[in-house]
Amino acid sequence: MSEQRLVVRKTYKLFIGGAFPRSESGRTLVVNDTKGNFLAHASRASRKDVRDAVVAARKAFEPWAGRTAYNRGQILYRIAEMLEGRQAQFVEELRAAGLGKAAASAEVGAAIDRWVWYAGWADKLAAVHGSANPVAGPFFNFSTPEPTGVVGVLAPDSALLGLVSVLAPVIVSGNTCVLVASEPAPLPAVTLAEVLATSDLPGGVVNILTGHRAELAPWLASHMDLNAVDLAGVGAGQVPVLEEAAAGNLKRVLRPQEGADWSAAPGTGRMTAFLETRTVWHPVGV
Repeated sequence: MSEQRLVVRKTYKLFIGGAFPRSESGRTLVVNDTKGNFLAHASRASRKDVRDAVVAARKAFEPWAGRTAYNRGQILYRIAEMLEGRQAQFVEELRAAGLGKAAASAEVGAAIDRWVWYAGWADKLAAVHGSANPVAGPFFNFSTPEPTGVVGVLAPDSALLGLVSVLAPVIVSGNTCVLVASEPAPLPAVTLAEVLATSDLPGGVVNILTGHRAELAPWLASHMDLNAVDLAGVGAGQVPVLEEAAAGNLKRVLRPQEGADWSAAPGTGRMTAFLETRTVWHPVGV
């Protein structure tokens, strides 16, 4: 005789500094599937949580940027391996977000492939986007790409593929990230946080917040210790307000692409958007 099991009601936490704290506000929000059925509770991040995440990302920036490009690439490859091991869980979460089984399976596979694609760029960025410049004088002149710093990302609602498409290009070049997950479908981001926490990625390189995007976006855009912000998941009506908030410390702002097709082949634009170019002069013979 079989006994009916009780359903374990899950309450997911934030991912800050490599740990899983509750929101300091104690608030949560209900996550339902597309049919209105309860899935879980997720922490509802506050302004203080945004500040804590930026502090963690800033602390992690120099060590992460200081690693060799080869090492960063190997860490991203390891994350892809772990994503592969969690395929079934991601498929179920995408199905809860409204995709059919075949479409969900295809999106998870595409997201893993895209993560691998970005990982492969880690040790190629300097060769492709750097240069040795001809100059009139007894000097060597080199231009090399360097990470911008701490990047805030407002993730799109394209569950997993969009999430990977905005996160991987930020960290592959040595930036650190504070990401606000999709509001209607946060579970793939929560599961990705669990993958990152058990991978070789140092704590603080990626920080993931769940909650109301309209509440968190202004605090993220106006934070004075953020160097750039990606507005991928923001509606067109909010862009001018967030751009004005970001202007306080001259942040780089990557505007959302209207009707963005996250399934399309990626380019290098999101990586180069958060790179600086340093040019060095060096005397010949020294």
